[in-house]
Amino acid sequence: MRESMKMPRIRESEVTDETTFLNRREILQLGSTAVMGATLAGCFSADEAEAESTSTSDGRMLRKLDNVKPAPPAFRIQEEHTSESDATSYNNFYEFGTDKKDPSRNAHSLQPEPWSIVVDGEVGKPGLVPLETILARADLEERIYRFRCVETWSMVVPWIGISLGDVLKSFEPTSKARYVSFETLVDRKQMPGQNRHVIDWPYREGLRMDEAMHPLAILAVGMYGKILPNQNGAPIRLIVPWKYGFKSIKSIVRIHFSESQPATSWNDLAADEYGFYANVNPKVAHPRWSQARERKLGEYRKHPTLAFNGYGDQVASLYDGMDLQRYF
Repeated sequence: MRESMKMPRIRESEVTDETTFLNRREILQLGSTAVMGATLAGCFSADEAEAESTSTSDGRMLRKLDNVKPAPPAFRIQEEHTSESDATSYNNFYEFGTDKKDPSRNAHSLQPEPWSIVVDGEVGKPGLVPLETILARADLEERIYRFRCVETWSMVVPWIGISLGDVLKSFEPTSKARYVSFETLVDRKQMPGQNRHVIDWPYREGLRMDEAMHPLAILAVGMYGKILPNQNGAPIRLIVPWKYGFKSIKSIVRIHFSESQPATSWNDLAADEYGFYANVNPKVAHPRWSQARERKLGEYRKHPTLAFNGYGDQVASLYDGMDLQRYF
């Protein structure tokens, strides 16, 4: 439990300042298996991960993204892509630092292979699942999506990924699984930003099951025709294009199915500023700035923010009857 905290002072298009906790929730670190070099309960052992990993930049499992198919038109917006250099050098990934440039400078320490994901909770097939097994369960597609940060900057990215819903179904969620949550790797050696008490590590996010099963939601393993860079969430991250970017958790090591709504990092930190749903809504201002307009990376002029980030026709029905002013 936190005793006190200092709220960050975010301004438009600027990084959130450090938020200090006097008490963090204790992170339980369990060992990785000798075969997979993986994690349990959302944590790698830094020493084991280093010892087990024998991959090189030329030999990584995902280096060649073979058999990538273009997604149907419904998943490919017709807008100019953000430049690759902008999309890979301007990031929020506090595990590597709080400056926008820190992830691209510091994420070289991340070892994205070998990688496995713990699957547990209300699910028929729990276990420790290697990434290559997960990727074998669905076709890789290139999807061109808008990406909108809560800080009012945005971009358009050609992601390469697999259907989140297809992956989740393969684990056979039980009838009690109403939510699914995700955790990011905790390893202070690989992720030096975790040595600062910015948030209560590990980073946690979650979705309602119907949101997670929506065809737009994907697990991304690449972008711009290449393997996903470390600073963008290698080796696997979530992309939910109708929500603010902080929902799209990076470097996932745990998927948990639950009957009750899970705790999520930013909502837990400041519920009045970061809602659990985090749907892009220009009519609901952040307490410290308007969300009515946004600026695309590489551009100077602002654009009107689109409800549900422009995906309202596909996803608005998920929230029928909900007060989107209250459940933001």
